Amino acid sequence: MELGIRGKVALVCGASRGIAYATAEELAKEGVELVICSRDGDSVRNAKVRLEAHGVTVTALEADLATMDGIGKVVQHVHAAYPDGIDILVCNTGGPPTGAPMGHDWTAWSAATDLLLRSVVELTRAFVPKMQEKKWGRVIAITSLAVKRPQGGLVLSNALRAAVTGYLRTLADDVGRDGVTVNTVLPGFTATERLDNLAAATSARTGASTEAIFAGWANE
Repeated sequence: MELGIRGKVALVCGASRGIAYATAEELAKEGVELVICSRDGDSVRNAKVRLEAHGVTVTALEADLATMDGIGKVVQHVHAAYPDGIDILVCNTGGPPTGAPMGHDWTAWSAATDLLLRSVVELTRAFVPKMQEKKWGRVIAITSLAVKRPQGGLVLSNALRAAVTGYLRTLADDVGRDGVTVNTVLPGFTATERLDNLAAATSARTGASTEAIFAGWANE
């Protein structure tokens, strides 16, 4: 597929594995130069090697986007390496802990807010202005089907991914006139490590087998 983005520069967050890695790989196949980040240093460096096999330049950064230090590290590196800015921003992080609506104190809510919402706000604030100047940019956030259909036991994800969607919808209305598109992708149940972890947590909470849980999800 030729998307006309060869030579563009993309930052793909949380790209050491899963959906974000697959996203980075498709961008690499299109000839896009990549910056990838993850809090798992070994995994992101291994991902860099695999992505470079597609003949593109890849920079791997170990950074925890749940912290301002991690966000600052990514922003500082990208601004230094690409003074004219990146062209594509893919926002993605790991998911927050599972739990019932009354099952989390504010410390857990605050940590989940930092992970899911603050990271998107700070990264768009850092990189979208240059896109506006160039009159071209793409912002994509990988959220969850839970935005449209909240899932039991995932109150933090349900609430905060909806908040991300509201923020980005508002941003889209604001920057579209400058050639910058802003979209969210709402994956359903996808065979990733995160899904395995969710099944295990659901099994512990409900007593159902993981096999029964996967079967139930497949029928939704």
